[in-house]
Parts: sequence; C-alpha cells; structure tokens
Amino acid sequence: MRKLYYIIAFVFLMSCGSGVDLPGIDAETDLDKIPLPEDERDLVQIESKPATTPMIHVGGLHTDEDFERVRTNLENTPWKEGWELLKNSKYAQLNFETYPTEIIVRGGGTGENYMNAARGAAAAYQLGLRWKIENDPQYAEKAIEILNAWARICKGLGGDTNISLGAGIYGYEFAVAGELLRDYDGWYDEDFSAYQKWMLDVFYPANKDFLVRHHNTNHLHYWANWGLCNIASTMAIGILADRRDIYNEAIEHFQKGDTNGRLSRAIYYVYTGEYANFAQLQESGRDQGHTLMCVGMIGTICQLAWNQGDDFYSYKDNMFLKACEYAACYNYTTDHVPYMTYIWQKQNAWGGISPEEQTVLGEGGRGNLRPIWALPYYHYSKVKGVADADKFKYTEIGNSRCFPEGGGGNYGENSGGFDSLGFGTLMFAQ
Repeated sequence: MRKLYYIIAFVFLMSCGSGVDLPGIDAETDLDKIPLPEDERDLVQIESKPATTPMIHVGGLHTDEDFERVRTNLENTPWKEGWELLKNSKYAQLNFETYPTEIIVRGGGTGENYMNAARGAAAAYQLGLRWKIENDPQYAEKAIEILNAWARICKGLGGDTNISLGAGIYGYEFAVAGELLRDYDGWYDEDFSAYQKWMLDVFYPANKDFLVRHHNTNHLHYWANWGLCNIASTMAIGILADRRDIYNEAIEHFQKGDTNGRLSRAIYYVYTGEYANFAQLQESGRDQGHTLMCVGMIGTICQLAWNQGDDFYSYKDNMFLKACEYAACYNYTTDHVPYMTYIWQKQNAWGGISPEEQTVLGEGGRGNLRPIWALPYYHYSKVKGVADADKFKYTEIGNSRCFPEGGGGNYGENSGGFDSLGFGTLMFAQ
C-alpha cells in the first residue's frame, strides 16, 4: 500500500494548535540556546522488553473479564445507564454509513474531512462493544465492514501541521477498534493483515515524525495533547500490529521523550505540603477543554499499558491521580486550586523562541463534560484500592458529574466530542 503523507509548514496552527505561524520546513533551530526545563527526578519505571516479546492481545482497552462483568450487570446501576446510552447511540447501529476518504485532511482551511474518520472510528468501536456484550455477530460484521472500507480506500493524511492531531487521535481510535475486533472469526486473515498494514503505513509514520521532529520546532512548542495523542496512537498500533519495538517507542517517549507528551511534562508540577494531592497539567493555564483532553489521553495510554502488564497509573506515586484531582477540583467545584506559573516556549515564524508566561489558570471551557472520569475513578478506588478516599474525592465528583459517560456523538458533533472513545461508566465500573 502506497503511503501519501503531506505536511504544509507555512500555516497558522488551528483548533488544538498553538495558534502561531510556524517556521518553514527547513528552518534551523539552535536547541542549545532554548531553555528546556529538565527534571532530574525523572525515572524510567517501565523498562522496554525485547522486540521479540509478543504483545498481549486481550482487547486493547477492555478484557474478556471486563465484558463478563458488564454482561452480568446490565440490569444494575451504573452499568444499566451506560448500556442504555450505548444502545441508543446513532453510531452503534447496524444502519450506520461510513464515508472513507482517500486522504484524511485536518487543517489548512479548505477540504477538511477528518470528521469522517472520527465518526468511522467511533462507530467501529461502539459496534464492537455491542458485539462483545450482546454476542450478536451482526455488530462485529458491521464494525469490520467499516474498518475494511477505511483500510481499502484511505491512502494517507493531509492538511497543515494539524495533520499530527489527525494522525494521533484517529490513529489511536482506529487501532483500538481494530484490536477490539481482532478475535472475531469473521474478520478474514487477509483483511486483518491489510488493516494492520494500513495502520503501519498511514498513521504510524506520522506519529513518529511528530514525536521525533515535531515540524522542526523546539521540543516544547507544541502543547501536551499533541504529544499525548501521538504516543497513544504509537502504543495502540504497536499492540495491534504485534510490534513490540513500536510499543517500546511509545513507553520510552512517555517517560523520557523530549516533547510535552512526556508524562512529567504533560503533568507539569506536583505540589507538596497542603496541596500534596494535586498535580498541575501543562495545559492548565491555557484552557480547560484541552486540559481535560489531556486527562483523557493520559488515561487511555495508562489503560493500554495496564493491559500489557505495564503500570503507569502508579508512576511517580500516582501522579496521574493527582492530576485528575487537580483538574476535577477546578472544573467541578469552587474549592481553591493553587497555580504555578508556566512559561510556554512558543516558537515564532522565524524559528526563534517567544516565551509566553501564563500566571493564572485558564478559564475557557471550565466545567466542560467529557467521558474521561470513570476510568481513573474506578481504577484508583477499586482496582488499585487506594484506601484514603480523600485521595480521589474530586475524581469521584468528576465521575458523578459526567454520569453516565457516553462516547462519540454524545458530546456534540465537533472534533472535541470525538477525542475520547468513551463509555467508561459501562466499561470501567467495578
């Protein structure tokens, strides 16, 4: 399959982007002169395994044990409420129509069609959930019809630098949907192999390019959500394609990478003393929509790794939980939240650095509801069994505010409504 891969560099970043004109593709950047914060306390807690070590195929985000728990509790709260949302979702119906495009275009102002990919991935995932829960092969057949169509028709990614968001978000979603359905007997070997190749040819090179080159900007120019979604995609593709080496790239960048996708940069500051249960996210001073997007992306990465036997939930003394507490407290209560000034290393159009100081929490999108809270709440309170309920009290509030969690289509038809696959109430409740 031939890969088409387009990047246009002289553009203004849009949507989740930084909103500045980027340098040209061949612009030189003297990284030695750029102040990049380093944390000597960063540790590699999850060691990479040899490339010959097989990936574990238990369903990506959800295991057989998860589905057995769901099937057993469909008449009980909270599963009942989550199940009703899934059954009634227009993306979980047998009459859903998908519209694959030869090039997935995100950014550039004209010709954008990336929502086709967002909706297609969401539908395949939701139909896959229904198959697993209802044991009705019609839903698996429909989901695979969608995935096969995309793998057959789509040849590449296009647009401006927002191509990296398309590669990351829809890359991880298509890979997770594929992994969910890989054990369906009706997905023919040649079609599944073609789907793996599609993910490797179209999405993975773009993921790697962003994490390594990030459009020739300094390491910290792009916000955390850009790095996180590309890490999530790299990880999910490594699992789907049985590529331990690709999975290793994801877990290594998550711990020691240069971009703001590194966990200890995406979670910018861990408090001590009175606020020792809080950790500030890198995008907290920007706005809350993107901050909550980061919570969801980190949760996805942690869960994919967890089902591979790698525990990022406990990384640096449950740092992710502390970030959840911070974000949930600010978004869903009036309790005081501290703030540590963040200096964004913004790169200007000439390749220089124009630091931008953020001294207060970003209020934009405060209180926004996203399907991101059930996963951390149930993991820390039930799976890990954190004994002190005060450690997850705000995450519990977030879970309650978003109850029951839906998925794509339940949070609007724009891109943000499809950043998370969702249905956490149904799938993660314990």
